[in-house]
Amino acid sequence: MIKEFQYRVLPQNAVNEQAVKDFIAHEEGLDIRTLTAVRVLKRSIDARQRTVMVNLKVRAYINEQPQDDEFVRTEYRNVEGKPKVLVVGAGPGGLFAALRLIELGLCPIVVERGKNVRDRKLDIAKISREHKVDSESNYSFGEGGAGAYSDGKLYTRSKKRGNIDKILNVFCQHGASTSILVDAHPHIGTDKLPRVIENMRNTILECGGEVHFQTRMESIIIEKNEVKGIVVKHLDTGMEQELFGPVILATGHSARDVYRWLYNNNVQVEAKGLAVGVRLEHPSHLIDCIQYHNRQGRGKYLPAAEYSFVHQVDGRGVYSFCMCPGGFVVPAASGPHQIVVNGMSPSNRGSKWSNSGMVVELHPEDLAEKSMKNFISEYVGGLKDEGFDATHLDASHPLAMMQFQDALEKQNWKAGNMRQTAPAQRMADFVNRKLSYDLPDSSYSPGLISSPLHFWMPEFISGRLSKGFLQFGKMSHGFLTNEAVMIGVETRTSSPVRIVRDKETLQHVEIKGLFPCGEGAGYAGGIVSAGVDGERCAESALRYIEEKN
Repeated sequence: MIKEFQYRVLPQNAVNEQAVKDFIAHEEGLDIRTLTAVRVLKRSIDARQRTVMVNLKVRAYINEQPQDDEFVRTEYRNVEGKPKVLVVGAGPGGLFAALRLIELGLCPIVVERGKNVRDRKLDIAKISREHKVDSESNYSFGEGGAGAYSDGKLYTRSKKRGNIDKILNVFCQHGASTSILVDAHPHIGTDKLPRVIENMRNTILECGGEVHFQTRMESIIIEKNEVKGIVVKHLDTGMEQELFGPVILATGHSARDVYRWLYNNNVQVEAKGLAVGVRLEHPSHLIDCIQYHNRQGRGKYLPAAEYSFVHQVDGRGVYSFCMCPGGFVVPAASGPHQIVVNGMSPSNRGSKWSNSGMVVELHPEDLAEKSMKNFISEYVGGLKDEGFDATHLDASHPLAMMQFQDALEKQNWKAGNMRQTAPAQRMADFVNRKLSYDLPDSSYSPGLISSPLHFWMPEFISGRLSKGFLQFGKMSHGFLTNEAVMIGVETRTSSPVRIVRDKETLQHVEIKGLFPCGEGAGYAGGIVSAGVDGERCAESALRYIEEKN
């Protein structure tokens, strides 16, 4: 017999399979010897009240064994000799596009400017150890994309774009824990995700697809408003090569050279809203105490606590982003003269810190606001090369938001002594507009330097952050504290540019055979939504090929 139950239990009753079995047997009056297996289908923590509870949906097997797999497998077949589709980028958008192409009987040719996910790790280590950023191999560029070494969180609010469960099941098929199918906020962990990504690559290769690392797209071959292929440069040899076929463009949110090429070659792009701010880091024990309403913290049975804040300040949202309980703040620059920070967590979320992006919503028209214009004109030259003057900033320019990102990252680098040492300020000092004379211990391994973020960041951002922090402190007593440190700057929350595409065909609005894909194209906001968009672009590429033939 198989039965499903929904329970609201104390954390100790949900800590492992045996605890769940014991609870079901007691609650349902069953002989535990007849309860041969239990499978948790959904799990979430409810910490809204002083007594923290766990919501469970459980399938119980009584006097029989489970016959089905814990996840749904996808069949991948050999596609050697099948029509080719070029996939530019091996982040989640590109990888899921490639796997879906194989499902559909097409042969993916994946080109990735960065290194494979293991070799990439060595270049990332140099950022902290030697303060050197490899422009082609870093936290943004390389196999797995920006998510591979910045947490692997799989939670998404995007429920209407496609089959989210399919994405999670494909991850499980390639080695991720089946807990991601269960948890309300699924998370693979930076220590586990690289192996999953390698397995996905191996599936592509075993089925006859191709994956080329250190292979940067230099240009797109366009004839009569239709893509014919791309020109790539093999970075290890310097040789250029032409590849032919329709193109799924999944380059990620930091490929600024791609945005410039598109703009300079009259491929329609537009400025897109994003959010910028800082990484805010607290001691994880403090967050546990606040969120679990307990001076002892999380105790034996609860994970590191999460939080989520949002507040409207002067017409713009101020909110937490990419919260990493028990995690680390990492240097995420993708080129020289930048300091960008991000957050990550290992699978056990076991560090003594918890961090989150704290960001302010920006719209392109906000760049015309006085403090924003002054900031750009003071800190960045060369904007005329992109077609506009910083002193009379045209906020409608397609690359304007990208240029603002660049300005903020460059100034952050200057404030950090032109190394990867990040400017930082205690949280309460920032709100009170005071310099921090010392800084708390931090997980940010390149090191911190005290800097008056309230002074040099545009008032449009710093003023809203301060008001947001005051509100968050009222919502959660103890959150606004000088035990927390703000680390500058968080700018890569999403793409600053949207590559305009048709809603039905997913092709570029003017160029056939070009499928802008994922977060870098402005159509996704994380690993799962990028994967969903990759699958949709693969399906659209099949329709395009069928119509041509």
